[in-house]
Amino acid sequence: MEWQPDEQGLQQVLQLLKDSQSPDTATQRAVQEKLEQLNQFPDFNNYLIFVLTSLKSEDEPTRSLSGLILKNNVKAHYQNFPPNVAEFIKRECLNNIGDPSPLIRATIGILITTIASKGELQTWPELLPQLCNLLNSDDYNTCEGSFGALQKICEDSSELLDSDALNRPLNIMIPKFLQFFKHCSPKIRSHAIACVNQFIIGRAEALMDNIDTFIESLFALAGDEDSEVRKNVCRALVMLLEVRIDRLIPHMHSIIQYMLQRTQDPDENVALEACEFWLTLAEQPICKEALSGHLVQLTPILVNGMKYSEIDIILLKGDVEEDEAVPDSEQDIKPRFHKSRTVTLQHEGGEGEEGEDIDEDDDDDDDTLSDWNLRKCSAAALDVLANVFREELLPHLLPLLKGLLFHPDWVIKESGILVLGAIAEGCMQGMVPYLPELIPHLIQCLCDKKALVRSIACWTLSRYAHWVVSQPPDSHLKPLMTELLKRILDGNKRVQEAACSAFATLEEEACTELVPYLSFILDTLVFAFGKYQHKNLLILYDAIGTLADSVGHHLNQEEYIQKLMPPLIAKWNELKDEDKDLFPLLECLSSVATALQSGFLPYCEPVYQRCVTLVQKTLAQAMMYSQQPDQYEAPDKDFMIVALDLLSGLAEGLGGHVDTLVSRSNIMTLLFQCMQDTMPEVRQSSFALLGDLTKACFSHVKPCIAEFMPILGTNLNPEFISVCNNATWAIGEICMQMGVEMQPYIAMVLSQLVEIINRPNTPKTLLENTAITIGRLGYVCPQEVAPVLPQFIRPWCTSLRNIRDNEEKDSAFRGICMMIGVNPGGVVQDFIFFCDAVASWVSPKDDLRDMFYKILHGFKEQVGEENWQQFSEQFPPLLKERLAACYGV
Repeated sequence: MEWQPDEQGLQQVLQLLKDSQSPDTATQRAVQEKLEQLNQFPDFNNYLIFVLTSLKSEDEPTRSLSGLILKNNVKAHYQNFPPNVAEFIKRECLNNIGDPSPLIRATIGILITTIASKGELQTWPELLPQLCNLLNSDDYNTCEGSFGALQKICEDSSELLDSDALNRPLNIMIPKFLQFFKHCSPKIRSHAIACVNQFIIGRAEALMDNIDTFIESLFALAGDEDSEVRKNVCRALVMLLEVRIDRLIPHMHSIIQYMLQRTQDPDENVALEACEFWLTLAEQPICKEALSGHLVQLTPILVNGMKYSEIDIILLKGDVEEDEAVPDSEQDIKPRFHKSRTVTLQHEGGEGEEGEDIDEDDDDDDDTLSDWNLRKCSAAALDVLANVFREELLPHLLPLLKGLLFHPDWVIKESGILVLGAIAEGCMQGMVPYLPELIPHLIQCLCDKKALVRSIACWTLSRYAHWVVSQPPDSHLKPLMTELLKRILDGNKRVQEAACSAFATLEEEACTELVPYLSFILDTLVFAFGKYQHKNLLILYDAIGTLADSVGHHLNQEEYIQKLMPPLIAKWNELKDEDKDLFPLLECLSSVATALQSGFLPYCEPVYQRCVTLVQKTLAQAMMYSQQPDQYEAPDKDFMIVALDLLSGLAEGLGGHVDTLVSRSNIMTLLFQCMQDTMPEVRQSSFALLGDLTKACFSHVKPCIAEFMPILGTNLNPEFISVCNNATWAIGEICMQMGVEMQPYIAMVLSQLVEIINRPNTPKTLLENTAITIGRLGYVCPQEVAPVLPQFIRPWCTSLRNIRDNEEKDSAFRGICMMIGVNPGGVVQDFIFFCDAVASWVSPKDDLRDMFYKILHGFKEQVGEENWQQFSEQFPPLLKERLAACYGV
């Protein structure tokens, strides 16, 4: 007997559905309680499906709502549904997928997908065949409803559909979908492409077998009048470019022509999908050859796409000039992620080489609208293409730029400034001749009456900061700095934000060039403290921290400390321990403490204490959560990570002065726990702190060495690069303090270090730290390390030749010399690499130079004059000269 609803029960369910549409919170609460009660009755779900599929007398929103409540029940309790209820729901869904109402069809589709995603694809074998069968229905609604459901299933379960678990239904589905590319209804054509598109990136076998048919069918739809169809065609071609470029290359010319048209599509969603094509193409090796003939068409199209649309301007409140007094709404503030400390070495030519430390977010010129839109996509595409074509792009751009940058309409002028910023990285060489004229014009734009022009001028100028700093300071740096500091105090929040970020970039480039202006800079930054709303305050901390990193100990002057510290400490006292605003403030203080060194002493005690408390609280909370997860919340470990990093900053800045602070706290016990935390970032920061405490006050670290060393040894695992890097560095620092007492621990770490230095593709920073630490182990315990010399000498020499002379390099090379003394045979095979590494020193200390001299001459005597001549013939001329000049060999 088919299930039938009871009239009274039905009225009760309908009343509930009506109440749940009420805006009143008390009614909403009552509805929630009632739902909880009704969920105790298994056939409550039958009523819900009945209202959705059969109660045609009700209005559509109520029927749809019934389906959505049922969907939530399926999500939460499906495994408890009695089999007859589950069967009834599934049958009703399939029987009514062709409901005349698009809203009801869509709701049933969502319900089917939710049931399917509860592992039911395997136990509902008739679902896919029946849906595919219903596609053949003459009734449009049935065909569209089935396709809607199939599209949702393809989106949710694409991997499962392409697996053996279901006997590969795609072998039937994909050819079936391809037939519908020619359907007379645009909605159906669009569903069909969207379904197939789900399988491109995963390279589903059934699709790869039909790839040529798929591409031909896409080409046939190129001129489709429906914008949704065009959007899906563009999306398909962009994904194919990533996974099957081989199949597109023969048609590349016509695809590019098509995409040039679509990037100008009147429908912005189509234009955005098409614009992604240029971004993806730029990553392909064939980009330059494929595009060079089309730049003349493409460049103006991208430039045109970089204008703000009218909607953007409304959303960005482009006509609001002063909003600095308006508090920020909390949802506007992006969550911040703390970048844990990684210990790196100084190289030739400064920090951050080879992009090890690149800011990922400097291209985001309008964050608050962080919806990806045509403007951002066009700018990003121009940026990557500038990196591919370099100066070749300029002949197409410069004529356009002239017209834009001086245009009377601010929207067009603004887009020109964005263009100039977007090409800065790729076309820098070619732009240099124009910069002496352009930079003053941009600095003038910082005073434009339109806030959106002022803010984009900040961003673009920051992209040319490197060039500005390379010129005599009075010509551009001084005027730029003066104007940017005014913009930091702008009345518009977006301009404040852009100016603060741009100033931080300028600080990184200018470093100590800023020292003469410190007083003036600090006055501005401190004044901004009293002026900024919440969101920009967080960016201001960053600008202050970057300033401290950039000018270092030059900040340690009474006058500057008096300006800077009171407002920072006032904020520090205002914030509660659980306030996430502590992150950027702690990061900022960490930089300030490192820069001020002894100047930070008057402020260090409360800062130190609070960091220890934050670590302790987080560990305690993690402990309670692990024992009773249902009663306690998992802690946010970022608090602990940031606190550990600030403690590192204190240890580095204050050196021996932290001794008394450490002795009065339980930091070593806490550190022991942090070093064993499950979260890699916590371990990473713990090892950095361990190394800094080792340097600053080893007497407190020494008693713990026996417990700490095995933990360090287990973390020499290159799977977590930064953890491994910091553990390696800490071992090296400990080793220098322990001296010969390091001997019992060599076996715990040596074989892992040798393995890491020989691994292919190990990142540069880790290689260098590993080489330094191996050298230091050999320095304190040469007898133990020298026997394995042949296993690491070659990569050791190549990884340290690029580091500039410093303490760490010095101790490592002393170690290698002592090991060669113990095991001279170990270096014979790779002696040329040793020679090269020695030659990389600019000015070694006298006694180290003597060690090099003895080894080089000893080797020469050992092999005899003739062999030495033959051997040194292999040297590059420069190496030959250096060794002759410095060591007389």
